[in-house]
Amino acid sequence: MPRASPLPRLPWGWPSVKVVVTAGVFVTILWNLRFFLHPFRVSGEAPKHTEPLVVLVWEWPSKQVPNISRNICHELYGITGCWLTMERQLLGRADVVVFPHTRLQPGRDTLPKERPPGQNWVWVSLESPSNTKALAGWKQTFNWVMTYRRDSDIFIPYGKLVPNRSATVNIPTKTNLVSWVISNYHRTQKRAEVYKNLSKYLHVNIYGKANKKPLCKDCLLPTTSKSKFYLAFENSIHQDYITEKLWRNSLMAGTVPVVLGPPRANYEQFVPADSFIHIDDFGSLAELATFLKTMNTSRYQQFFAWQKRYSVKVYADWRERICTICTAYPSLPRGRVYHNLESWFKT
Repeated sequence: MPRASPLPRLPWGWPSVKVVVTAGVFVTILWNLRFFLHPFRVSGEAPKHTEPLVVLVWEWPSKQVPNISRNICHELYGITGCWLTMERQLLGRADVVVFPHTRLQPGRDTLPKERPPGQNWVWVSLESPSNTKALAGWKQTFNWVMTYRRDSDIFIPYGKLVPNRSATVNIPTKTNLVSWVISNYHRTQKRAEVYKNLSKYLHVNIYGKANKKPLCKDCLLPTTSKSKFYLAFENSIHQDYITEKLWRNSLMAGTVPVVLGPPRANYEQFVPADSFIHIDDFGSLAELATFLKTMNTSRYQQFFAWQKRYSVKVYADWRERICTICTAYPSLPRGRVYHNLESWFKT
């Protein structure tokens, strides 16, 4: 017996128009449902990750631990989708774990025993290589570095200039020529040698613990602002190591920094060339002293031209620094491990 045809056919062998229309409507419905049920698959886009990035700080970088809430990055700095925590029981959920070098103990006993797949560990330091000890033991440990160096995975400068076209210049009233705030004075440091020789040619007003004249937190800027020049001398000389001595003690205070640190070209990657004086600009410290003592008002005011375009932002809160991890996270390299952290940092 001949097999029945599944669809009624016209004499020339094609399905009837009614059947074709019905089938077409059915296919169209299925196709629309596919768009409705799986919109991301159809468009070729992956669903966005809606969970916040969990950043676990293993030890807080400073002695005083501030209040950390789930939304602190958003509340203080407008950074969304970022959850800071110090609760170690959340290790398994953390996307990133932060390890400040100043809080690391020799050996690995204080580190997590296991690392969940895909979790990245960040080594954090604001100290210079000269003041960073016990790096040799941290090989094959960290995925990313977070330092003041511009070639870090996560760059955390001590300060920066931010656009601010106020077109105004504010120079505080000056009552003395040069000042210097120094807490740790060691005769073997270059800054100590430079100060000793410079002081032969001009008087320097010295404040800080080293001279038994400590300044309270709110007293520092009003004190240094009274000087025409400030000795922004770094405790050691390294690439990009430009600290609050330039940003806060000098530029923010409204005085002209006389810098001792990396070469002038390195400073000019952070601030305008006409905003500071570098000791290397002079053949001798006697020439530098003469330049400072004989500068007229017009020449002095030129050092503040940057104020027409910028204002100073100083990074002083570790919460803000750590929140920047979430901002940088999407563009950070995956699968990286620093095989020799000491070699990278001290190069």
